[in-house]
Amino acid sequence: MAPMPTILIVEDEAKMRRLLELNLADDGFQTVSAEDAETGLKLLQNGSVDLVLTDLKLPGMNGLEFLHDVKRFNAALPVIVMTAFGTVETAVDAMKAGAGDYVLKPFSMEEIRMVVHKELDVRRLRDENRSLREALQQRYAHPNLVARSAKMQEILAAVERVAATNSTVLLGGESGVGKDLIARAIHEKSRRASGPFIKINSTAIPESLLESELFGYEKGAFTGATNSKPGKFELADKGTLFLDEIGDVPPATQVKLLRVLQEREFERLGGTRTIKIDVRLVAATNRDLRAALEEGTFREDLYYRLNVVPIDIPPLREHKEDIPELASLFLTRFAKDSEKKITGISPDALKVLVNHYWPGNVRELQNVIERASALAAGPVLQPSDIQLDSHRGKPPQPTERLLPEGMTLEQWEDEMIREALRRANGNKSQAARTLGLSRNALRYRLSKIGIRDEEEEKGPEPDKSAGG
Repeated sequence: MAPMPTILIVEDEAKMRRLLELNLADDGFQTVSAEDAETGLKLLQNGSVDLVLTDLKLPGMNGLEFLHDVKRFNAALPVIVMTAFGTVETAVDAMKAGAGDYVLKPFSMEEIRMVVHKELDVRRLRDENRSLREALQQRYAHPNLVARSAKMQEILAAVERVAATNSTVLLGGESGVGKDLIARAIHEKSRRASGPFIKINSTAIPESLLESELFGYEKGAFTGATNSKPGKFELADKGTLFLDEIGDVPPATQVKLLRVLQEREFERLGGTRTIKIDVRLVAATNRDLRAALEEGTFREDLYYRLNVVPIDIPPLREHKEDIPELASLFLTRFAKDSEKKITGISPDALKVLVNHYWPGNVRELQNVIERASALAAGPVLQPSDIQLDSHRGKPPQPTERLLPEGMTLEQWEDEMIREALRRANGNKSQAARTLGLSRNALRYRLSKIGIRDEEEEKGPEPDKSAGG
């Protein structure tokens, strides 16, 4: 059973002090008493006190000054002030200074009990709320991820939920947000954790070699194939395959990916034997795949097979409260690998980091800390050690207009389409090339603004914008 709260009574009138002690003891409270503020401060510093009940008119240091010292000692400690009717204005000043409530003399003991119970209940609720917030912050954690912010806690909560399933996951977000770390966290928290985690980046492999990297090849499949070789899907059997930059996979490979997701089988390049696999696919992209669908560069059926569980990772500028801990993590890593003794980051340097826009996200922050660690003159990073690219990715200033006055983005886009058609004398293929769109993408936008496509009504024409 938890001990009853302890109340510090500061009252210079001995009879009133004794009356308060007895009545509060009847309610089960423990009490300590002082006849002046100076003694009250000593009792406060030497023992555990849960609430302060003080008169405002005290010898020596007055009650208002005492209140300020109490709040400096412990800002969360509830304080109730007692005052005569003629000093109500002082009581209001005390409330502004942090007192929880006040009672006017003369008062009944029942009133004192009620106010004390109310203030202790408020403190208990605040403590519970703080504990819940702290527990929530710590609820989802991963050794390689910093996620103090609410947004990143939401991401880790999604990781926890999806890891227990076998569903395909599509990670979205800007370059450098840490999609590979989230993919690895999904793997490590899943029942496949003991299996392999294989990563492949679509853009790092030439288009002509991507298919053989993913699905492997048989001896003699192409010039130079002197031996058979398993692909990434085979290597990831009973584990997880992380396919980064899925939006850049060429159309021919998209077809084979779709089959693997649907049937869990494939053939090696140049082979006839069907290989069955048990692989969980986590894909990632920093592109807008919906726009790629509209442009015809990404298969719609594959998109919906991949987008079973979408997780969009926020850019660093949207969870800046994680920057101090991220910076400290990177600093510790680089200090360990270096002979330099870098022990920390100054508050001013930290302010520079927090105020930056971070177009390159967490990866950019890591590079900045590594550079600062290498160039730092002293053991603590200073603002002069932080070198940022202030011109790249700078957010638009409030005074800079991106659109014409009084025009929405949708209206501006419609106007650009009409202007492109006017300049092309109605030739839709030429207008599509001018706008950098495929013929199908332009057709979709024309239908949105109510312009009929006569060619579509007559039948499809070759899409010259595609190079045909």
